[in-house]
Amino acid sequence: MTRKILVTSALPYANGSIHLGHLVEYIQTDIWVRFHKMQADTQCFYVCADDTHGTPIMLRAEKEDISPEQLIDRVWNEHTSDFSGFHIEFDNYYSTNSDENKELAQSIYRKLRDEAKLIDTRIIEQFYDPEKEMFLPDRFIKGECPKCHALDQYGDSCEACGATYSPTDLINPVSAVSGATPVRKESEHYFFKLGDDRCKAFLTSWTQAQGHLQAEASNKMQEWLESGLNNWDISRDAPYFGFEIPDAPGKYFYVWLDAPIGYMASFMNLAKREGLNFDEFWKEGSDTELYHFIGKDILYFHALFWPATLKFSGHRTPTSVFAHGFLTVNGQKMSKSRGTFITAESYLQHLNPEYLRYYYAAKLNGSMEDIDLSLEDFTARVNSDLVGKYVNIASRAAGFIHKRFEGRLISAEERRQPEEEELETQLLGSEEMIARAYAERDFSKAIREIMRLTDLVNQFVDQNKPWELAKKPEMEKRLHQVCSESLNAFRILTIYLKPVLPQLATRVEQFLNLEGKMGWQDLTTYPTNAINTYEHLMTRIDPKQVEAMIEANKATLAPATEPHSQARHAEKQAHETQPASGTSIAPIAETISIDDFSKIDLRIARIVNAEHVEGADKLLQLTLDIGEGKTRNVFAGIKSAYAPEKLIGRMTVMVANLAPRKMKFGLSEGMVLAASGDTPGLFILSPDDGAQPGMRVK
Repeated sequence: MTRKILVTSALPYANGSIHLGHLVEYIQTDIWVRFHKMQADTQCFYVCADDTHGTPIMLRAEKEDISPEQLIDRVWNEHTSDFSGFHIEFDNYYSTNSDENKELAQSIYRKLRDEAKLIDTRIIEQFYDPEKEMFLPDRFIKGECPKCHALDQYGDSCEACGATYSPTDLINPVSAVSGATPVRKESEHYFFKLGDDRCKAFLTSWTQAQGHLQAEASNKMQEWLESGLNNWDISRDAPYFGFEIPDAPGKYFYVWLDAPIGYMASFMNLAKREGLNFDEFWKEGSDTELYHFIGKDILYFHALFWPATLKFSGHRTPTSVFAHGFLTVNGQKMSKSRGTFITAESYLQHLNPEYLRYYYAAKLNGSMEDIDLSLEDFTARVNSDLVGKYVNIASRAAGFIHKRFEGRLISAEERRQPEEEELETQLLGSEEMIARAYAERDFSKAIREIMRLTDLVNQFVDQNKPWELAKKPEMEKRLHQVCSESLNAFRILTIYLKPVLPQLATRVEQFLNLEGKMGWQDLTTYPTNAINTYEHLMTRIDPKQVEAMIEANKATLAPATEPHSQARHAEKQAHETQPASGTSIAPIAETISIDDFSKIDLRIARIVNAEHVEGADKLLQLTLDIGEGKTRNVFAGIKSAYAPEKLIGRMTVMVANLAPRKMKFGLSEGMVLAASGDTPGLFILSPDDGAQPGMRVK
């Protein structure tokens, strides 16, 4: 019986370029899909789409003096070019601004409203921009934090102290769209009743069921379920770029309602084109398999809101949701100032995309752990593993086969020798383990085993020394055997690596003159046809290429006409909108005297320890040494920017005389200083070398 699988990646938002952080997910998914497509008994489809709706799209199009449709069409072409450049092979790459998505979104909404009775309405109060005549989403409002009084904070949370609040709690709020002072205004909104007992009962069971979520994700869902689920606001008021809600003039589906439905719409479009049965993959009780690959930042939507939406609208729920961690570069968050905020397009101008595919594969496992792209390690590993070990096998054997034996490998009858049988037995003996590692998304484990086998093949070549055999006429047959076995081993290794290196595998297929494409079932098939002339398959990375890429990305720090965005965050991208004044920084605060400033005691602090805070989405707990003979405990809202283990031992700057603040997680005895602005991210301050804990910052 044929196994039928549908796979999706999270939809990139149509408000910016694809960068190396995004590519972690798409490369991970593509490797997994390619592995399954190599299985003879499996039918696997991979679909995705641009996430195109929301206020940021509307405002950016307005700023560029084009229609939203023109903007998303241009970005769609940019995204598809980027994905193609990295050999991401979708069966369909679509758009959420499609007839199929509108039809499905409205149908699902009606079922939730009329049949499940899970749609409710209520009047809410929001900030309204009187100049733009529009309601402002939380991230389009900035002001002073009501808790710690940090300036220039967003309308839903403070990046300085980690507090969460309502936008109406902000002090001196300002519209990030026009710079006007917003006013409060009431509006009727539509809600999906996620807090309904039926949803809670279903989600409690679904999130704890074996296989639906990774263990760490399942545990996180349990925390959220125990703390209670809130009804989900699924509407926005005009003006808004999106789909109008049925029977509700002037009301539009919030982007997070129709975005995941875009998975269904993309497959529906593919099904129409290819004659597939849409219901077979999406009907309730379907025995096909459905897998979503996402970043851990959007787990809430995909593990709670999305399964409940599907369940209570009469559709099947996901087989599994696979969440991955974030990407750091050289141990830190991607940075434009350091040249490590690298777009897909920029990378492709300097380096082979399969270098990155291989490096990510060597780092990825089935967990939600963050991964680091160390550019020095990246260069060394690609040069050592792919060029120095793997490709080297073919280059060492192909010349002898072509020059001495007319390109033909030794016959199957003549090839068997005890040594060769042992080599092939070891290579094929790892098939099951490598396949299982791919299936479980533990690509790093698969790569380690493949490289171990590659070392064995190189040892075989070294031990038999074909360059010495070629000098002895009586060893002609042995030369033929050794070189043939080396190339057959190279073929087996290539099949193992094909999900990761699809373009290189195609070139190997051409070099070995194989009919058709190599599938997993071809591992034991010894090639009998003549090979083609060997041409160099891969070159080493020159460190100067990496340096040039970094320098090129540093050069993009001039004010951009098209700011980058993180994928999938929809309206949360609003913070990239420039202030109304046209400057690229937040307005300077009110002037203070030197006496005011002298009241602030800034000290150099060493981060002795850093760890996650259970139950807090944005906070890290820092243990700081400022030379007092004891340590201080500080909660800092920097979890989105830093992995705790990367902070330990680092020097930073803290406000040492800030009154201790009681938080539900414990007592915070100061504040760590961090920079933020229109560019996404938080950056803690670090002193020059030589600064010691306790030194005062003057």
